[in-house]
Amino acid sequence: MAYFTKNGGAYIQSLIAASVADGSRQITVSGNYEIEQTVLIPSDFTLILENCHLTMADNTFCNMFTNESCRTEKGRTIEGCDRNIIIEGHGRVILDGGNYNGLCEWNSLKDGRPHISVNNMLLFTNVENFRISGLHIRHQRWWAMNFIFCRHGKIRDIDFLSDATTVNPDGSRTTGISWSNYVGVYIKNADGIDLRVGCHDIIIENITGFTEDDSIALTALNGKVESIYGVEGLSTDLHNVIIRNVNTASFCSMVRLLNQGGTKLYNILIDGVVDASMGSPYMDRGGSSVRVGDQHVYRERHSTREETFNITIRNVASRANAAVDLAGSITNLTLDNIRGFDGCNCLVSNHATLY
Repeated sequence: MAYFTKNGGAYIQSLIAASVADGSRQITVSGNYEIEQTVLIPSDFTLILENCHLTMADNTFCNMFTNESCRTEKGRTIEGCDRNIIIEGHGRVILDGGNYNGLCEWNSLKDGRPHISVNNMLLFTNVENFRISGLHIRHQRWWAMNFIFCRHGKIRDIDFLSDATTVNPDGSRTTGISWSNYVGVYIKNADGIDLRVGCHDIIIENITGFTEDDSIALTALNGKVESIYGVEGLSTDLHNVIIRNVNTASFCSMVRLLNQGGTKLYNILIDGVVDASMGSPYMDRGGSSVRVGDQHVYRERHSTREETFNITIRNVASRANAAVDLAGSITNLTLDNIRGFDGCNCLVSNHATLY
């Protein structure tokens, strides 16, 4: 069993402060550390993680990493964006959620609890020019990576392993998620990568592993998280995103696109989605490989044809219940080379109005 040095968050923060002071603005972290506080990464900074394992300390309610201006008044302004942040994994780098703290969407902000976004392993808000690469993310406590009003970035070479525990009616626990026991999922809504409102000009590629919910979710919704981290004066449109080479087992969707209530989602390319769930010890057949829109209403209304447009989905190989699932209104949708295998008999489940 690995030994973790305590107070790793404070230690890494001290290295960052020293690097900013001497002008190098780059550090390399190796070894195993327990993270007890959020590490704040400033502008024009490169964090190299080399052969290390960082795990969240027990009973913590904080992110592992955020940009420095996140959760500040400055960070909610156009002028207050952080710029040029790189997190780069070299060798075997594991970011671990550790033991679950019990915070979920249903008890968020209740009885003195913080907002669920503290359970993002990495939370970037109002960041311009960023690169995240070379990470193995384990047992995220909610969405592993959350980006809000972020632009001009690249996220690549990320591997996930969500918690796959379900709690049975008698209180016992088993490993493996199926539609019959989904209500008992222990850590719910454990997405991989989430882009929210205001994100644009971003490439996501080479994504692997298992996620309990969506592996990649582009969700332009004005909700509580946006009211907390919104940036005055920036557009809420989510656009100009390329997603390619996704090879995951995902119980809900491998790639999900959703906008409702007046936000726009457009110019999205999804190229290369291969369902890796066959024989997985963590899950049964997933819901969909690619999902655009939703039959449920999460905001005031579904999107209109002027709000969801220019969506290209190609080279999908799926064993999910549906390879592609469509809802809402979509203008200029292109589907190409959508294939099913191992019992995926529905290539396109269309509940959308297409223009």
